[in-house]
Amino acid sequence: MNLKELRIKIDEADDRIVRLIAERIRQSQEIGKEKQKQGKPIEDPNREEKVLAHIRDIARKENLDEKEIESIYLQIIKSSKSAQGTVVAFQGEIGAYSEEAAFQYFGNSVNAKPCENFDNVFKLVEQDEVSYGVVPIENSLEGSISRVYDLLLNSSLKVCGELELRIVHCLIANHEASLDTIKRIYSHPQALGQCQAFLRHLNCELVPTYDTAGSVKFIKEQGIIDGAAVASARAAEIYGMKILAREIEDNPNNFTRFFILAKQDSPPTGKDKTSIVFSVKHKPGALYGAIKEFSDSKINLTKIESRPTRQKAWEYNFYLDFEGHHQDKMVKDTLDKLERHALFLKVLGSYPKAT
Repeated sequence: MNLKELRIKIDEADDRIVRLIAERIRQSQEIGKEKQKQGKPIEDPNREEKVLAHIRDIARKENLDEKEIESIYLQIIKSSKSAQGTVVAFQGEIGAYSEEAAFQYFGNSVNAKPCENFDNVFKLVEQDEVSYGVVPIENSLEGSISRVYDLLLNSSLKVCGELELRIVHCLIANHEASLDTIKRIYSHPQALGQCQAFLRHLNCELVPTYDTAGSVKFIKEQGIIDGAAVASARAAEIYGMKILAREIEDNPNNFTRFFILAKQDSPPTGKDKTSIVFSVKHKPGALYGAIKEFSDSKINLTKIESRPTRQKAWEYNFYLDFEGHHQDKMVKDTLDKLERHALFLKVLGSYPKAT
């Protein structure tokens, strides 16, 4: 066989390889759709390792270099994950803690889309412009995010997952700045509140903004030398800024809990939580009677939050989180009993418990 004929064989082999890769990517797209239906993340490290182990085994049998074949396949896997096409909306700029939560939940292959406010996050998911939304619901030091609770009440979206993210704040500034030159500190009110003790000693003006990473972006773009921002180390890296101090939060036990939003909640896993919102009659013992149904059913409550109904003064909706899935018989029976006490009841979603 001459050189021309050998090259034809190579071309034919390349043609088959590319077509098989294209078929693999098409199958990955179908897998992505199924994962979205089930509320599962794109990243699956266990499955990926099994695939690579299988590839290495084939390479050995074919007398090929295992590491070289694995490096080729890592690129194929990366393309396959990208083709699964999960786009996730979050509030804030690139580098925000909500973006970090999206990456931790869905994996680094996810396409994270920044939004100016929580309303836009909900809107993009509702209009099918993105598959999921990631929103903070409460912080272990500063409490609940009221606007998110209000949006959950009126939205058709479901909570399909949760994530608890350790929050480590840094004081970030332009490279020409130092602690002695800082007069103003910018950040989201929650972040400023989580660093009160450290910031108090600086005796600076605190300037609330809509986002932590957005504050870093702002002082960089404006060339502010006498100002700093409270945000993550990742935000400093992204915007090429200097970290003046690390771990400035008041308490190292600083976690933010995030909800994952989608059109549907997650199927039962056996280790689930459910979030609901309800209201009761404005009379003595009404709330006690409602809560007692969970006690009688031995269902563990993990959180209760009240928010004004905004319809009548001093009347409230109650947001409740508890262990179990709304499809579980015990939970279904308890919710049926709760409806006897409630003027209004809405299941916000069931989802796997954060680990």
